[in-house]
Amino acid sequence: MNTKMIRYILAKMLGVEALLLLLPAFVAVIYGEKSGVWFLVPIALLLVLYLIGGRKRPKEQTIYGKEGMIIVALAWILWSLFGALPFCLSGYIPNYLDAFFEMVSGFTTTGSSIMPDVEILPQCMTFWRSFTHWIGGMGVLVFLLSLLPLAGGYHMNLMKAESPGPSVSKLVPKVQQTAKILYSIYIGMTFLQIVLLLIGNIPLFDTLCIAFGTAGTGGFGIRNDSMGSYSTYCQIVTTIFMILFGVNFSAYYLILTKKIRQALKFEEVRYYFGIIAAAVLVIGLNTMHLFQNLGVSIQQAAFQVG
Repeated sequence: MNTKMIRYILAKMLGVEALLLLLPAFVAVIYGEKSGVWFLVPIALLLVLYLIGGRKRPKEQTIYGKEGMIIVALAWILWSLFGALPFCLSGYIPNYLDAFFEMVSGFTTTGSSIMPDVEILPQCMTFWRSFTHWIGGMGVLVFLLSLLPLAGGYHMNLMKAESPGPSVSKLVPKVQQTAKILYSIYIGMTFLQIVLLLIGNIPLFDTLCIAFGTAGTGGFGIRNDSMGSYSTYCQIVTTIFMILFGVNFSAYYLILTKKIRQALKFEEVRYYFGIIAAAVLVIGLNTMHLFQNLGVSIQQAAFQVG
C-alpha cells in the first residue's frame, strides 16, 4: 500500500479545506459578524498539517483501488472533524458530536440535521453549512484531480472511489482533463441556477445557499420551513435543478458533444427521466381530471341557482 501517497493527498485536501474555509470567514467580514473569527482556528490547524505532509510529492505516485477507498474514507472524516470546529467553538452547536454529525451530513450530501432552528445561525455559519453540500456534490477529490497533475496511470481509481453516479469513466484520455470537464459542468449548472433564482428576485445570499443545497441534492435549507416561504417560481426552479443534478455528469458531457445516443445508453438516464416523465404525466392527468370535476360542479351549481 502506498502510504506516502495517501498521506500526501490527504494533506493536500486539508490545505484545500483551509482555503474553502476562507469563504465563510469572508462572509462574516461582509456582514460584520464576530463569530467569523472561529473559522480562523481550523484554518490555522489545516495549514500546519498541509505544510507538514503536503509539500513534498512522493516518488511513487501509483494509486490502486484500495488506496482510493482509504483516501476517500479518511478525507470525509477529517474534513468533517475540522469543518465542525467553527460551530462548536462559536457555541451555536455546543456539542461537538452534534456539530460533527452536521458536517458529515453536509459533506456526504445526506441532508439530515440536528438543528431545530437553522435561522438562529449567523450568515457565515449558514453559508458554511450550505457550502458543504456543494463541495460534497461533486467531491473534493475530483476537484483536487482537476488541479493537480498527478503522475501515473491509476488515478482513475481515485475518481471511481468518490464520483457520483453508478458508472464513472474517462471522458478524455487524461484523468485530470476528465475532472476539469466534470467540475466545469457542475459549476456551470450551479451558476445557471443562481442566475435564474436572481431573476425571481431572490436575495443573493439566499440564492447561493439554495443553489448549494440543490447541487448537492441534499437539501440543506436556511429557513425553518425549508422552501415553504419562497415563491412558486423559486420552488419550480429548485425542483428542476434538483432533478438535473441527480444525473451522471458523464451523460451531460456526451450531450454537449452531440453524442446523444451514447448518453442514452446510460441506464440511469433512461429510467431516471422515464420515471419523471411518467410522474409528470400522472400529475397532469390528475390535475386535468380535477379541473373537469370542478367545472362540472360549477355548472351544476349554476344550474341549480338558475
